[in-house]
Amino acid sequence: MGKALLIVITAPSGAGKSSLCDRLLGEYDDIVYSISCTTRNPRGDEVDGEDYFFLTDAQFEEKVAAGQFIEHAVVHDYRYGTLKDTVMGIMSEGNSVIMDIDVQGARQIRSILSEAPDTDIMKQGFLDIFITPPSIEELRDRLLGRGEDQLDVIERRLDNAVEEIACEKEFRCVVVNDDFETAYRQLRDVIRNIMD
Repeated sequence: MGKALLIVITAPSGAGKSSLCDRLLGEYDDIVYSISCTTRNPRGDEVDGEDYFFLTDAQFEEKVAAGQFIEHAVVHDYRYGTLKDTVMGIMSEGNSVIMDIDVQGARQIRSILSEAPDTDIMKQGFLDIFITPPSIEELRDRLLGRGEDQLDVIERRLDNAVEEIACEKEFRCVVVNDDFETAYRQLRDVIRNIMD
C-alpha cells in the first residue's frame, strides 16, 4: 500500500471490530496492530505483549504521569491506553497502525492531533472509522453468544453501546457490520482509498 496511516477503529463491544481488524492484518503485511495497555485481566488465551500489555493500576498510573500515552481511558471499569512510542515506532518504519480503541480514546487522539504540526506523521495519516452493529438487538445476541460475560455485564455493555453509537458522526467513516464480508470490503476500500 501507499503512505503510513494511523487507523483508529472504534466500535461497541461485540460489533465485530476485532474480527474485521484480524482479517485486515492477515491480508496486509504493512498494517500492524497497535498493542494497547490495560488493567483488566487476560480473557481466554490472551497473551501479555501480544494481545495487550497487562498492567497493574500502579504501573498504568506511572505511565500516565510520565505522559507516555497517546490516549487512555476507563472502559467498563478498567483502564486502557496506547503508548506513543508504540505508534511512532511502527509508522516511522513505513507501516500503518491499527488502533482498536473506544470513543473516548478516539476523541483524545483527535484533540492531540489537532494541535500537532501539519508535518506530524500521525496527523498526516490519521483515519478514524466507527464499526456499528445493525441493531442493539443483534448486538445483544452476539454478546450472549460469546458466553464470556455475566448477564449484568452484558447489559452494562449494551447501555454503553447505545451511548457509543450516538457518537458515530464524530468519525470520518462508519461501517455497519451486518454481513461480515460486506463490512470487510467496505473497511478495506476506505483504507485503500486513503493510502493510495
